[in-house]
Amino acid sequence: MREDGPKREITGTVVKVLVHHRDDRGMSLEPFASRCVRAGEIHELVTTSHDDTEPGAPIDRVGFLGFAEIDRAGVLDRGDELWIGGQLVGTVLGFDGCHFPNHYNILISVTRPVTGEELGLKPELEVRFRGRW
Repeated sequence: MREDGPKREITGTVVKVLVHHRDDRGMSLEPFASRCVRAGEIHELVTTSHDDTEPGAPIDRVGFLGFAEIDRAGVLDRGDELWIGGQLVGTVLGFDGCHFPNHYNILISVTRPVTGEELGLKPELEVRFRGRW
């Protein structure tokens, strides 16, 4: 059964760069493959080499990219590409809600966890989430 069709890009702006890694973060994958985000919200972007998408899957190996303000609302789906400053960073693995309703940790699937500093991120860089269609 087909559920998903085309959707708009979600855009945003880096507001804070993070510089640290953790191998014991203890995040837990939410049971949702998608989340709606509103303009003006701020969410944390976290890279991980974990690839398990089962609800509750532990997420320990992470690199923190930073925080981004959503400029253009929409729906984030597992598998969406994350681009920052014109550079493909990875794809959305899912969401951790340990800080919600303050913000979601948007988990980005990568081969090796990286930080915002390692990618050369700076405040005001453009963030784009692009769907698979």
